[in-house]
Amino acid sequence: MTKTTARLTLNALGFWFFAGFPILGMAAFPETIPEPFPQAELEDVADIQSSGHLVLFSPVREVRDEIRSETMARLPVSGEGHLYEIERDSNREKARDHYLRVLKARGSQVLFECVGLSCGRSNVWANQIFGQRKLYGRDANQDYLVAGTTTEDGRRWLTLVYTVTRGNLREYIWVEHLEVTGSVVIPGLGSVDSRIRGPIVVPWTGSLTHRFDWSANDRRKIADWARAESTIVVLTGFSSLDAGEGLEESLQRAERAVASLADVLAKTGVPEEQQRTLVVGPAIPIGDPDRQGNRVEITVITQ
Repeated sequence: MTKTTARLTLNALGFWFFAGFPILGMAAFPETIPEPFPQAELEDVADIQSSGHLVLFSPVREVRDEIRSETMARLPVSGEGHLYEIERDSNREKARDHYLRVLKARGSQVLFECVGLSCGRSNVWANQIFGQRKLYGRDANQDYLVAGTTTEDGRRWLTLVYTVTRGNLREYIWVEHLEVTGSVVIPGLGSVDSRIRGPIVVPWTGSLTHRFDWSANDRRKIADWARAESTIVVLTGFSSLDAGEGLEESLQRAERAVASLADVLAKTGVPEEQQRTLVVGPAIPIGDPDRQGNRVEITVITQ
């Protein structure tokens, strides 16, 4: 079997992108709430059991006393919420970075995040969404993210992290860790097919020679996923549509980048026989801010 390069038709692309490229949970215990930020004190724990728990995947608005959000869902969940106060010698930015590191290590996929005024009104988040009055703070000094994990047995988990600075300058963290107990669709998380891992997003620069911006951890993860002979490593090439550039030129740039990264993988332990390459170029816009511009997205599929 030889390595295959294809420029996908829109029908074929539909499979890949509506599947959502779920990322599998890598943590040994994804059912546990993420490790707390060490410079914060636990203030409250709430049990969350609901057949229709509200989770937002886009900024919040309030219209005539009703919560509005472009993408939100009421999900059957089982989990808990933790409220923390951040110590005075630390700050929200460090807390947010902590949770992002923990979630990345678990293999979680950030489905939505916002910062400051773009999130909407803090009053709505505090009182109408989370039901925690201590979270009512400055609209400009808040941030929110929701991340999803799909485990190998098909269980799905969401982690919500909200931080805010109150008017008295005290800073708080609210963390919800929820198992989605039904077979409902989770916006952005996509398929629960545990045979699909990724994507690992690898930005690229260059034309004749290419520079790839990916970490040693990403390279090890791909090598581990591809270790079994029954796996296929799919490299999907994206490119921006530069000013004055035609579609064909953009596709050609993406095709060269994919071929270059495929050669790198072949030299580092992923044989050509296991690889498939697809060229998308600028044809499929994706709203996720972490999946923009010139990049190759690597997905590993177990046959």
